Amino acid sequence: MTTSTSSPAVPAPTRATSRGFIAATISFVAVFAAGATPIPLYDSYGQVDGLTPDEFSLVAVAYFACAVFALLVLGRLSNHHGRRPVSIAALLVAMAGCVTLLFVHSFAVLLIGRALQGLAAGLASSAIGSYAVDTAAGRPRWLVATVATAASTVGLAIGVFVSAVLVQFAPAPRELTYLLFAVLLVGCAIALTTRPETVARKGGALASLIPRLRVPAASRPYLPVAALIFVATWAFGGYFNSFGPSIAAEDLGSNNPLIAAAVFASYMAPSFLGGFAAGRFNAATAQRIGMTIVAVAGIGLAFASGSGLLALFLLAGVIGGIGMGLATAGSMNTLLPEAKAAERAGLLAVIYAISYTGSAVPALIAGQLSRIISLPAITAGYALLASTVWIVTLVGARTPKTRN
Repeated sequence: MTTSTSSPAVPAPTRATSRGFIAATISFVAVFAAGATPIPLYDSYGQVDGLTPDEFSLVAVAYFACAVFALLVLGRLSNHHGRRPVSIAALLVAMAGCVTLLFVHSFAVLLIGRALQGLAAGLASSAIGSYAVDTAAGRPRWLVATVATAASTVGLAIGVFVSAVLVQFAPAPRELTYLLFAVLLVGCAIALTTRPETVARKGGALASLIPRLRVPAASRPYLPVAALIFVATWAFGGYFNSFGPSIAAEDLGSNNPLIAAAVFASYMAPSFLGGFAAGRFNAATAQRIGMTIVAVAGIGLAFASGSGLLALFLLAGVIGGIGMGLATAGSMNTLLPEAKAAERAGLLAVIYAISYTGSAVPALIAGQLSRIISLPAITAGYALLASTVWIVTLVGARTPKTRN
């Protein structure tokens, strides 16, 4: 490892950095797409292997916990070793998760595979996310914020639908999905090897492994409201991750993997639209509008799950996903523009650590409660969380004075 005290070098817009941005964005999406592949298979794992809803919630918690670990411990590693090698490592860990999931016939194997996928997601959120931001020079600010916030949710939606189609129509559904995404991840890793590095390597890599939650001083005033928004919106992501297939089967009356995928993706996929729309508003307005939509959607989800109304549930999920994109992109636009290049990986690590914790903790609580209360009641709890954060956002959201 070479040592250097030079500052991270953010390249000027060139054809090479444009290709780097495209490769990083595709790789970012691919890691999360691979992370969604087991969801349509949960019904099969339940029927054939005897796995239960509370075990699926524990698997989701393991995914999120490993993502948080990667963010806290490895989140600043790309500042020292470079964005590209750490991004490639994230892709290879995600590939290892897919290979492990080829052999699921018990809770333990599913847990290990999902843990590896969570580790990859956390590493990707910091390293690949920072690489995308570094190589996005000259692009509209809304695009940078959208990639940082929506690449993960869009990837999850793509992964769950591809997996559902293969589970429904392809031979060997419990193996083919994982093989396909393992190959895709290796291809992305190879593509990144030809892209330019954006950070000069420097010493201090071992010291960077000591967890430190460091937010740039200029971003700190906007973090409390943004953090609550990340928690509330990602909590619904954990809800769909943990309970989407169970809700489709138990409350909405369908064991079709495509319906389970639609339930999961209804919230994830539209976040890109919300991220795009956020560019039309200042940051605080995007936060307020987004959380208003999420709160209304949460109430709709609670009513639909209690009434067994599939169409309303899907519609509420889509509306909530748009709101999530608006609120989280607005939050990113209060935080990221204030950070210097050397601060981005650490800041993104903090943002995603908060987000994954917001997914994991409610999912863990809800998973245990699912033994004694109904899924519609759990959905109502998530709606209450969103409504509370909505009120705080209306009062506390602010746009940085240096921004529009």
